[in-house]
Amino acid sequence: MTTSALRDLVTRHPGQPDKEPFLEVVDLRVHFPTDDGLVKSVDGLSFALDRGRTLGIVGESGSGKSVTSLAIMGLHTRPASEQKRPGAQLSGEIYLEGDELLGKTPEYVRGLRGKRMAMIFQDPLSAMNPYYTVGHQIIEAYRIHNPVNKKVARQHAIDMLGRVGIPEPSRRVDAYPHQFSGGMRQRAMIAMALSCDPELLIADEPTTALDVTVQAQILDLIRDLQSEFNSAVVLITHDLGVVAELADDVLVMYAGRAVEYGSADLLFNRPAHPYTWGLLGSIPRFDRTQTERLLAIQGTPPSLINVPPGCPFHPRCDYATRNEGRSEEVRPELTPVEPGHTVACHLSQTDREEIWQQEIVPKL
Repeated sequence: MTTSALRDLVTRHPGQPDKEPFLEVVDLRVHFPTDDGLVKSVDGLSFALDRGRTLGIVGESGSGKSVTSLAIMGLHTRPASEQKRPGAQLSGEIYLEGDELLGKTPEYVRGLRGKRMAMIFQDPLSAMNPYYTVGHQIIEAYRIHNPVNKKVARQHAIDMLGRVGIPEPSRRVDAYPHQFSGGMRQRAMIAMALSCDPELLIADEPTTALDVTVQAQILDLIRDLQSEFNSAVVLITHDLGVVAELADDVLVMYAGRAVEYGSADLLFNRPAHPYTWGLLGSIPRFDRTQTERLLAIQGTPPSLINVPPGCPFHPRCDYATRNEGRSEEVRPELTPVEPGHTVACHLSQTDREEIWQQEIVPKL
């Protein structure tokens, strides 16, 4: 598929079809050479995101979610002197408000991090430097992009810690990361990421390993701060409950590729891919009596070195035999099933609707 055709498939929410998106990823590929072969972590991914909206990227571990976020942030590129083996092989296009980033130097992209785009990492304890206080790290990030003295930057760090709900911020600003609880470290990471009011915020599993109460607080915090700064947010998670809470649009990834893409309303109410059906079937429901066990997706995700031919999901798909063997031979491309909704699947529209209504919905 040509780049122009891929860009035509990139979803824009209804009402502004001709508006240039703030973030646009077109045919992104991130491959890693290893002794065992080429790991195709991301293999032809396209999506778009506007300001003030949230895109949820979901999928099992190893589907390419975090690798995609690191590519957007320019964190796969290292100086040649630091590389013990060939680094990541990147191709495609990443546009930040029309500015193509993959063709830029690492120094140029580094200048954007913190100011125009920022990331909340999955594990804040390992993402923060244990030798420096939390306040020092926020102050450093703020002063890189703002010509202020240490006193002003320190007060800004205290204000940010208070804004994200950390008690006694004037005292905790001098604490080290290990002196914070998991929820407090996550809040401190959010304060650091938002210290320069970024226009793009990438949150990689922001609620992992947090208790339910803290999860709700973190999600409310991201929503409130997005509303305040009108940021574009990419939310990476395997938790569809979190996606339902925050996301406007949803991208479902499998084996480094997008298998379904559309608004959250469409993905939760009219999903079109068997993998998405499986993800939805694994969510416990509290609004009705559960009469059957949760649906399980059989098998395991494929090796990204030896991805199955044809549709990567076909060895685990209960409906792969309905398309005369095409699933085993032809890799499906993203195609529209309705406005703002694309899917990569060989099932016909009639089969999809029949399976969803007669087999999947009664079990959910």
